[in-house]
Amino acid sequence: MEALGRTLNVVPTADGVYANARDCSAVTFVCTGADTYTITEATDAAGTGAQSLVVVDHYYANTSAAGAAAWTHEEQTAAAAVTIAAGVAVIEVSTKALSDGFTHLACASTAAGLVTAVTSDLAVQRAPQNLPAVAA
Repeated sequence: MEALGRTLNVVPTADGVYANARDCSAVTFVCTGADTYTITEATDAAGTGAQSLVVVDHYYANTSAAGAAAWTHEEQTAAAAVTIAAGVAVIEVSTKALSDGFTHLACASTAAGLVTAVTSDLAVQRAPQNLPAVAA
């Protein structure tokens, strides 16, 4: 079985899109481009009850969006936002960090940054064509 459906699911264009985090252990956001990226949680895909999720105390950065540089571990005081000057940031949010009753996570750029969401450690493994839509 391939990784898609066994260990992960993907929302390729996820800037500001709420990903369903109920059936996974984490949502990882891959953020590309100089920008500020803010993590929010909500009770559904429509963004009901959306609020900032102040849990990001570290992330991984790469100065090359093409993968030509090594990743660096970046630490910060717990916040909902990460600002990168160039390249890529990878922000992983554990579903354990969600507030009671909240099931969806989103990452939004403030300008023209690109965001991809990856849900990982799926609770139910399926063939890719049988995966539920993550952003529905």
